[in-house]
Amino acid sequence: MPKIVLNHVSKHYGNFYAVDDLNLEIEDKSFLTILGPSGCGKTTTLRMIAGLETPSSGKIAIGGETVFNSETGVNVSASRRNIGFLFQNYALWPHMSVYDNIAFGLQNLKEDFPQIAFDYRKYKRFAEIFGDAKALWSCFEDARCKDKRNLRKRSLLRLVNYYRIDSLLAQEIMDMGFGDKNEGEFVSFCLTKKRQYDEKAERELLRIEESGQEVDEAGRLSKNGKTLMRRRTLSKEEIDNGVYDVARTLRISEFLDRYPNELSGGQQQRVAIARTLAPGPKILFLDEPLSNLDAKLRLDMRSELKRLHMETGCTFVYVTHDQQEAMTLSNQICLLNNGVLQQINAPLDVYKRPANLFVADFVGSPAINFVNAKATQEREGIRLSFFDDEITGLFEPNIYVDLASFNKKMEERAREEREEKEKRSRDKNYVEKENTDRPFEYNVNTIGTEDLPFEEENEDDDNVVLGIRPEFVKIDEGGPLEGEVYAALPSGSETIVKLRVGRFLLTAIVYGGVDYKVGSKARMSFSGRGILLYEKKSQHLISQGQLTVEGTKK
Repeated sequence: MPKIVLNHVSKHYGNFYAVDDLNLEIEDKSFLTILGPSGCGKTTTLRMIAGLETPSSGKIAIGGETVFNSETGVNVSASRRNIGFLFQNYALWPHMSVYDNIAFGLQNLKEDFPQIAFDYRKYKRFAEIFGDAKALWSCFEDARCKDKRNLRKRSLLRLVNYYRIDSLLAQEIMDMGFGDKNEGEFVSFCLTKKRQYDEKAERELLRIEESGQEVDEAGRLSKNGKTLMRRRTLSKEEIDNGVYDVARTLRISEFLDRYPNELSGGQQQRVAIARTLAPGPKILFLDEPLSNLDAKLRLDMRSELKRLHMETGCTFVYVTHDQQEAMTLSNQICLLNNGVLQQINAPLDVYKRPANLFVADFVGSPAINFVNAKATQEREGIRLSFFDDEITGLFEPNIYVDLASFNKKMEERAREEREEKEKRSRDKNYVEKENTDRPFEYNVNTIGTEDLPFEEENEDDDNVVLGIRPEFVKIDEGGPLEGEVYAALPSGSETIVKLRVGRFLLTAIVYGGVDYKVGSKARMSFSGRGILLYEKKSQHLISQGQLTVEGTKK
């Protein structure tokens, strides 16, 4: 499976940038989710990699092969990138059965495939099957049911799935007249058939060897140790085997003779995935494939997609605006906003150490608590005053950080970004970005007015922003901070509690079936070493650590 590399890829429509100077590496066999709000460039990125959209500039490589380069004019067509694309709408052919929908892509393949000794492979497989009469008898017995009309269909499926053979071979076995025999006659019949097919396989092998060729266990022909290849379409047997193979993986074998309108939404989704996987793409792209399903079915399909990724070993690139899907499915999250990459990391790293205020706000449910604060460096840590300068506390970073050095580093970084932008603007092909990047307008939850965006809270002495996940706000009788229950939302396994401290609101999560009376007093503390501290100007993460509330200013 290939590695995907994007270098300085941009896509703009006039002055509007859908994707802006994106650098991204998608590792082999990874499950990467492209996450972000609507209109951030997720689908555009996916379509550019797939070849369905032409980038304005940049370079894209798949498996070490350049598939797009704006400077050299290379632009490999989508059909030659060996990519499977699953759209938001399933796009199944309504007049075709499930079998024909899945087989469609296989029937249109024409590539260099190994030459196969089909007769030899068939005779060897029959000899193996008839060599174990007990197992074959069990296939027929297990398929028996009261409804005799379904007996043949069930027996056929049992043979196909148990022996991993195509349905054409299974039908040949069914037509040999096993149904009217008792177990003793069945065993004797199998022994006779085994001898016959062993002899046929030996004669076919002799014919192949006399022609100067060899054949392996899979029936592939070779000469002088080199596999013989030929440009051809797939045979009926290979197509049939491919259909049943993906149908087994997606657990839809019993639906192959149905039509799409006879299936539920989840079943149609499985068929669409099977159709995409059948031709054996190097990469599978999924563009919000679960958005049409109900909540329970979405949860079930998440598990199926994760299992499918493990079983196929394929590289999955998944687009969604649902951060829970991204967290639960992928092993890498690429978070975009306004066409710009914000962070790429493992899901738990994105959740625990969000690189900036936008990432912290976008990932997590319930949303993170933001608190403006004034910070001063001390030997013990960073002294903070917050909640209208009424509360003081000590932030102890997990790794020592010097605020002055950090601020200087951010200023230098901002200067380099300005210089880089000026350099790009001198390029004759440069197009000024209409949707200019602006600081993220985070909200501080307050009472008696709308949540105040950061501009309205921009006091000169507030130079940092605390990010406190709801699970770190602990309702504690001995806690140093006094508040009031503003709202309580029990859901059984957990309760979301809104706590009022002066004019500010904090969201907390209490696990277990508990409830709280609105208006009751509650003391609280901040637990754990996962409290986040951000520089207010650059909005970048300073450090992660522990926050101890020391008291109220007099």
